Amino acid sequence: MAAGLPAQVGGNIGKPAAAMVDSSRADGWNVLELSSFQLETICTFRAHIALALNVTQNHLDRHHSFENYAAAKARLFETQRAGDFAVLNAEDPVCVSYAAGAAAAAAAVEWFSSARNVSPGASLSGENLVLDGEFLMPAGEIPIRGRHNVENVLAASIAAARAGVAPKAIAAAVRTFQAVEHRLEFVRQVGGVDFYNDSKATSVDATLKALSAFAGGLWVILGGKDKGLDYAALREPLAARAHAALLIGAATGKIADQLRGAVSLVDSGTLDAAVAYAYQRARPGDTVLLAPACASFDQFRSFEHRGEVFKQIVGRLEAKS
Repeated sequence: MAAGLPAQVGGNIGKPAAAMVDSSRADGWNVLELSSFQLETICTFRAHIALALNVTQNHLDRHHSFENYAAAKARLFETQRAGDFAVLNAEDPVCVSYAAGAAAAAAAVEWFSSARNVSPGASLSGENLVLDGEFLMPAGEIPIRGRHNVENVLAASIAAARAGVAPKAIAAAVRTFQAVEHRLEFVRQVGGVDFYNDSKATSVDATLKALSAFAGGLWVILGGKDKGLDYAALREPLAARAHAALLIGAATGKIADQLRGAVSLVDSGTLDAAVAYAYQRARPGDTVLLAPACASFDQFRSFEHRGEVFKQIVGRLEAKS
């Protein structure tokens, strides 16, 4: 939209894809986030530019195995045709495997990587983003936290370029981009303590990425409705970066069993109690991070509702202080 191309956004976030049909334009773009639930049953749906950022454990309570989950995501590339583009993470083995399906569908495979130079596509070269072999912008000018957001910008840059956006316009749009609500969203600072809302971190991998965006001093709120995931991968980063993990919701017992001994664990029960505990013990310079690694449906209507409640609780802290 910053480049002057008409676009609307929806899918698994915000507006349902079916509700976007009437407002679609022949000269515009529909930008969709699609879940494995939506992709597993597609028949005629076709993405002109399809992106896979990474594929890690999620929704195993529904798909029963990681292989089934990855196969559902792969459907995105199976319906592409000649002239389409498949944008894939060169450092993710599952994404790499999707290249075969895209090639079979005659889509052009494009790569992105934050670890090495790739072609065709985009990469992080030293401290700079490179698109199609040409300098795009310094990585330090990306206004949102986290290495994963560098990778997101690389992937989005390829998609924008293939949609006809000039590199200068891509860089200008990136510089003005603000964190999306509930995704590593800075809420406010209270008494020298920062509060971040990453309620959209509903998988272990998303929580790992949130943790990696901070050097330390964390009070991390985990828990909710379990999706059949393995939380043991959180042990090392929590031990390195967190004062404590504050556990809420139905998955408390499972998370505690898998994290015990790695970090101080606090059975908080509710989001309100977790925030209060962390704030009472946090020192100036610390961060209270909501990054639950779970679905929200045990105590909240949605991840958006959970994030809103978190922000309301933090707002009340500020009023009291």
